[in-house]
Amino acid sequence: MLIHQAPGTTALLQAVSAVSDSVVWISGHKGTWTRSTDGGLTWYVSQGPGGDSLQFRDIHGFDADRAVLMSAGTGIASRIYWTSDAGANWTLGFLMEDERGFLDCMDFWDDLHGVAYGDSFDGVPYILRTQDGGHTWERPDARALPGASQGEGGFASSGTCVRTYGERRGWIGTGAGGSARVLRTDDQGVTWNAYQTPMVKGDVAGLFSLTFRSRDVGLALGGDLDREDEATDNAFRTTDGGATWEAGGPLQLSGPVYGAAYVPGTRMAVAVGPAGADFTPSDGERWISISSEDHWAVDFSSAEAGWMVGPGGRVTKVAFSR
Repeated sequence: MLIHQAPGTTALLQAVSAVSDSVVWISGHKGTWTRSTDGGLTWYVSQGPGGDSLQFRDIHGFDADRAVLMSAGTGIASRIYWTSDAGANWTLGFLMEDERGFLDCMDFWDDLHGVAYGDSFDGVPYILRTQDGGHTWERPDARALPGASQGEGGFASSGTCVRTYGERRGWIGTGAGGSARVLRTDDQGVTWNAYQTPMVKGDVAGLFSLTFRSRDVGLALGGDLDREDEATDNAFRTTDGGATWEAGGPLQLSGPVYGAAYVPGTRMAVAVGPAGADFTPSDGERWISISSEDHWAVDFSSAEAGWMVGPGGRVTKVAFSR
């Protein structure tokens, strides 16, 4: 069942964090963030720090009061803020001071430990770690990272090019510059290994989104921005934690997938993009269209509470009957 909700903004919404069936945080362009504590019946919408100049392309909520907000853009437009009072005040935790930098996505293992990823510019993947809930960030030792190809980065389309699972495992999906790799850590981002994927590669192609339902089983989705109206092989599955990948069933939506998320505790997942939204009941073996509307990001707290977001302030609640 799909339910359209009205968050009180017309901004392009690019990220969603479903904390529980009641609490959900959403962010997007024009400095916009919004939050609901009643499952989307009512929303509080506001502009974050920086007014309407920032594009908040990722958000991670811990509970109804605490969240971390990431903006994407060149140089100082890439920032990370945190709040502990439901967004009444935001404190700057990170500012990109290198004009070559561009943040793409972030995720957290728990209330303290998290990781962020951005476009590479100095020969290694641009990775940040936090151990205090996003209050401060630092890069891991470059000697513990694989090299990065010229132009390799990520796609800041949905905040899901980095994913964490359990206490220590995490993944990054790369793209652009002829790359489409999965980077994996088993120690909360201190060290990383790189694995190739069969995803289409190109200047504006690669992995856009990762989602995992266990330490081993997951999906990698993406595509090519130069082939927005074409159907391509852009959904892949892994059963060994991202070391190897095989093609899943063909998606119904054409063009690239911008975001994807598993329904917790199930084999079900939803993939979204400008051409619509698809649902898989079986770890990507087959896909079924559930919407033709433009959505950029999706997240679930349970089978009864998921949210897809997109342009024009679009928020669509998703509920699957058990």
